[in-house]
Amino acid sequence: MLTDDQIAEHLRNTNADFRELQEAHHQLDEQLQELLKNHILTPEEEVQKKQIQRAKLGKKDRMAMLIREYRNEQQKTAAS
Repeated sequence: MLTDDQIAEHLRNTNADFRELQEAHHQLDEQLQELLKNHILTPEEEVQKKQIQRAKLGKKDRMAMLIREYRNEQQKTAAS
């Protein structure tokens, strides 16, 4: 059985949606790291931080769903 990392690598190479989600997640992570360089955040920056974190989590959840779907498809194929 493939690991999540192996499935992610496969999906990165074969699934444009997964690849776009991963790239967007990475860009959001970079934005968040840049924002967190400020030791004290303004209220606006705190709001921005929360928005970025929610967006990152949404992308990560969607990637996890695609991995689960791929794993389920592979298990069905193997059982046939």
